[in-house]
Amino acid sequence: MAKISNRDKILTAGLKVVLERGYVGASVRDIVEAAGVPQGSFTNHFKSKEAFALEILDIYYDTICATMTHSLQDESLPPLKRLRTYIDSTIDAIDRHNTKNGCLLGNFSAEASGHSDIIRARLRKIYAEIQDGVQKTLKAAVKSGELSKNFKTEEMSEFIVASLQGAILLAKTRRDPGPLKNYRKILFGSILA
Repeated sequence: MAKISNRDKILTAGLKVVLERGYVGASVRDIVEAAGVPQGSFTNHFKSKEAFALEILDIYYDTICATMTHSLQDESLPPLKRLRTYIDSTIDAIDRHNTKNGCLLGNFSAEASGHSDIIRARLRKIYAEIQDGVQKTLKAAVKSGELSKNFKTEEMSEFIVASLQGAILLAKTRRDPGPLKNYRKILFGSILA
């Protein structure tokens, strides 16, 4: 078995620390301590905390992409079922930590985007890609007749992504999955019904 590099240890442990404590609340010392590596290892592998943050953001986004592949892009399912699967998977991921960690994207949006234009730009790109995946699914729902021909897919995809992030933040604040369940109920019971 190959030995795990200090860099990989820092990324893996650091992602968990930042999810639990936030970008500002997680010091480099906290990150290397959780990784079990010397503090100098951090500066050997990352130019700055911001550079580290971009890498863990990409690692986190990879998990979102995997979820999108198995839901939004699963053409064996009807389009609205794909969207429901994506929403359910996202809610399940947040709920696995009793909602206390929230979503790294929303956490960084609230906390780090005001301090770093580079992180803000990366978040904008990630949100645009997620929104594009949702919009393609909604367009497929229009094409299949699940949604009306005049359904505004671009506006609704932005609403779905923004509202999901808002529900995640509210659930995190309350330490209660209720806002996420309510979001899902309204989205599929009223808005997309």
